Amino acid sequence: MIFCMPSICLYFQVHQPMRIKKYRVFDIGKDHNYFNDSSFTALNNKNILEKVAKKAYLPANELLLDLLKKHKNFNFSFSFSGVFLEQLKKFNPALLKSFKALVKTGRVELLSETYYHSLSFFYSLPEFESQVELHDKEIFDLFNKRPQVFRNTELAYNNDLAYWADRKGYKAILAEGWDTILGWRSPNFIYEPNIGQAKKGKKRIKLLLKNYKLSDDIAFRFSEKRWKEWPLTAEKFTSWINRINGNGEIVNLFMDYETFGEHQWKEHGIFDFLKALPEKILEHKDNNFVTPSQAVEKYPVRDTVDVPYIVTWADSERDLSAWTGNNIQRSALKNVYELEQKVKKTNNKKLLDDWRKLQTSDHFYYMCTKWFSDGDVHKYFNPYESPYDAFISYMNVLNDFKLRLKEKSKGNCAGRIKIVE
Repeated sequence: MIFCMPSICLYFQVHQPMRIKKYRVFDIGKDHNYFNDSSFTALNNKNILEKVAKKAYLPANELLLDLLKKHKNFNFSFSFSGVFLEQLKKFNPALLKSFKALVKTGRVELLSETYYHSLSFFYSLPEFESQVELHDKEIFDLFNKRPQVFRNTELAYNNDLAYWADRKGYKAILAEGWDTILGWRSPNFIYEPNIGQAKKGKKRIKLLLKNYKLSDDIAFRFSEKRWKEWPLTAEKFTSWINRINGNGEIVNLFMDYETFGEHQWKEHGIFDFLKALPEKILEHKDNNFVTPSQAVEKYPVRDTVDVPYIVTWADSERDLSAWTGNNIQRSALKNVYELEQKVKKTNNKKLLDDWRKLQTSDHFYYMCTKWFSDGDVHKYFNPYESPYDAFISYMNVLNDFKLRLKEKSKGNCAGRIKIVE
């Protein structure tokens, strides 16, 4: 039997939150500008975007554009959060232009997600659907593309989400290829979710599972000198992919785009690695790159994967505990989502936008108190001095927001009473 070499599916998540500033208790009722701190660098969203753009986004975009021109069989996919694109339009239109140049090649697929990078699917389906619609509209307005593949915030996934995405007509959905859900099976095949029988004449949505071992070799271990495989070269990585020959049809390499230049620095050789990787992979005539949509067209389903509980790509547990694992996180989430009906009744765009920005998952990640096996990761990504500082600022903001909501609700009631009179 002759086995073909596996296809490579490269997917990059691109996101920057609107970070909440150090909001003090005596700011409540006086300051309604929650999302930028001009006095504290770690919470200045414009400065952070400019720093990451210089270190990561712009050089990576330039490199990828060169690679697309050089290798006709090279392609990849992006998923942009809406709040990231919003900041590009406001703070860095040149960076937005460079992303558009990549998409214009026709070989970069754009994925669907929630506009506000939220966990809303697990708290409010109507709100979740509204955010997905906003995101898809923004993608069409900026890039003239309609996403056909869905990726949820933090790769959070279960059977219910797959059922929803299938009913919405998506071709595929992404998830973590976690050992617990796969058992003896390999992530290097196309699967289908366990969502019951598909409608007659309708193809069921397909499931692309991240090869977390190979993805994390790049995203997390690349510059780790204590790692037994350090230094990681394009030649070595390609040899690992080629070993899959006969035991897989696709290798899904999913990671944050900030891997290139921000999480892994230029000085550690990450751009040299990225530059060399496509050529090394394509040296074998049977190797190729595919986007998620191309992958599900190219390969058949090999089995069904059942995920009745939530799986994410975060931490050693691969669950939602990075966002919901302690009481302060659960309290913050409960408080923000219970405002939904009151916010939407106001019909106030500013209140609605602020409320949705308060749903961004990063706010709750900053409140995480897990400081053992994943401690370094959480400290690295936290701009606050502690999880409790993040919680205090968040709840102070939420208290101010509730005052605004109360005042607006009073105004609406007064208006209605006046009309009746």
